[in-house]
Amino acid sequence: MTKQNTITWVLLMILTILAGWVSGLSTPYLVPIILVLAILKFLGVTYHFMEMNKAHTVWKILILGYVFVFCTLILALL
Repeated sequence: MTKQNTITWVLLMILTILAGWVSGLSTPYLVPIILVLAILKFLGVTYHFMEMNKAHTVWKILILGYVFVFCTLILALL
C-alpha cells in the first residue's frame, strides 16, 4: 500500500466510526449528518480507489449527478 492509500483508508475508517457514533445521538439532523458522511466515503472510494479522478469529465459529472439525485430522493422521503 502506498502512503496515499493508507491515508485514504484511515480517513474512511474515521468517517465510519464517526457515523456509528453519530447514529447513537438523538438529534433531528441525524439523517442528513449520516448522509453527508456516507457521501464523503462514497466520493473517497470513487475518486481515489476507483481512480475516477483520471476518468473523462462525463463520468465525473455522472457520479456527482448520481450523488445529488440519491441525496435529494432520500431527503425528500423524510
